[in-house]
Amino acid sequence: MVENQAYLFLVFSLTGIFIGCLFDFFRILRKLFKTSNLITYIEDILFWILTGIIVLYVIWYFNDGEIRLYLLLGLIMGIIIYILTISNIFFKVVFNILYKTKKILTSILSPLFLFLTKIFQNILKLLTNFHKKIINLSNKRGNIKKNEE
Repeated sequence: MVENQAYLFLVFSLTGIFIGCLFDFFRILRKLFKTSNLITYIEDILFWILTGIIVLYVIWYFNDGEIRLYLLLGLIMGIIIYILTISNIFFKVVFNILYKTKKILTSILSPLFLFLTKIFQNILKLLTNFHKKIINLSNKRGNIKKNEE
């Protein structure tokens, strides 16, 4: 009985650490991509939905859906341990990896985006010119018919 409770306490402490990582991941995304308040609210809601799903799943899977005080204490303790110990390291490492990935992708995709934009502009010019020719032809035909009458 005590062994099972200790095991569950450990599982919920690890779940708390995972939730702390998830929280920092959302913080990293906010720092990498400047977003409007609406997007920030949506991210907050998404974080809490994911957190709720994770906690409910762990409660259901490991403890048959029974909520006990020591489980919640383990969860809170895991979050606190994460924040006090590895949060700064995790944040810096993951932020640097994602920042460099963003720069690499931006440097690759920017020229591609410019190239595709130029192609789209050329196609749009061709269609505009084609449309003008059709309008001119229809106007000429209309003038010819008017002159014949």
